[in-house]
Parts: sequence; structure tokens; C-alpha cells
Amino acid sequence: MTTDSTLTPEQILSAAEDVLRRFGPAKATVVDIARALGVSHGSVYRHFPSKAALREAVTQRWLDQAHHALAAITMERGPAPERLHRWLATLFAAKRKKALDDPELFATYMSLVNEISTTVEAHIETLTAQIGTIIQDGIHQGEFRPTHVGTAARAVFQATAHFHDPAHAAEWNAPRAETDFEAVWALLLNGLRAA
Repeated sequence: MTTDSTLTPEQILSAAEDVLRRFGPAKATVVDIARALGVSHGSVYRHFPSKAALREAVTQRWLDQAHHALAAITMERGPAPERLHRWLATLFAAKRKKALDDPELFATYMSLVNEISTTVEAHIETLTAQIGTIIQDGIHQGEFRPTHVGTAARAVFQATAHFHDPAHAAEWNAPRAETDFEAVWALLLNGLRAA
């Protein structure tokens, strides 16, 4: 059992995920989270000053889960086209896994994400910056033609939205999803490649 003195933010966030999965964002309360941990709701508030701050932290944690694998690909050495393809495929796989493996929690997160635009904006900025790093590497390697890196990164992100924007989650398990992804990738690669 958790005690007030040993309670960590990570434990609270894990319990919050379970409570949100069970009750949904409209009905889940800080008291429910505290009860799941066996502590007072005041103990939760010592780590998160409000319900909104807790919900934002849960959303941030969920969005950040994909960042680690993507950041590792971003920082690798090697041909930029191969890294960019793997980065996009990894993002698609991560989003699809979340949507298909835990649809209740995915739906909960989508409602939270819609409420917390600054968290989502920061998430998108992180992802487009990673794409930009790979594109910049490709330009230096002579694989990609010189271009405005920020504009190109944003275009790649938007062009692949069908494979990572939760609005399209219902289509991610379609039989043609992988084929469609590869077709979009081929078009993007053609547009980025050096002449």
C-alpha cells in the first residue's frame, strides 16, 4: 500500500490512467485516484495543485511515451531517408497500438487532448523539430535537396496526418493502411530527394 510519505508523481499518474480508463474524464475525480492509491486526496494535491494540472500531466505523459523511441531515431547516424521512414513508421505504429490495444483509454485521452491545446501544441512542435533534424541531416548528406527545413518538416508532418492524427484512428487497422502509408512515403521521398 502506498503511504503519503512514499507517494510519487509517477504512482499518481499510473493510478489516474486506471481511474480514467474506468470512469472516463467526465466522471473521474481526484478522490477516486486517491482512493485507488489508498491515500487522502490532499496527498495527490501535494504533487498536482489542481485536477486540471493532473489531467494535463496525464496527457503529457501519454504524448511523451512516443517521444523516446522517436528521439532515439532522430539522433542516430545513417542515411536520412531510411531514418525518416523509420521515424514515421514508428509514430504510426505507436499511435495505432494505443488506439487498438486500449480503445477506452485512447478515447479518454482524445477528450483530454481536445481540452489541453498547449500540451498538444508542444507535442507537435517536438515531433516537427525531430523531423526537421532528420531533414537537415539529409540535406548535409546530399540525400535531400536544400529547402527551408522548418517548412519541410511541417509539410511532412501534415502530409502524414492520416497515420498519426487521432481523427483517423478508425482507419488505422484497415487492410490497406500499410500500403497507403508506403505510397504516401514514396511521394514524400520523391519531393525531398536531391536531383
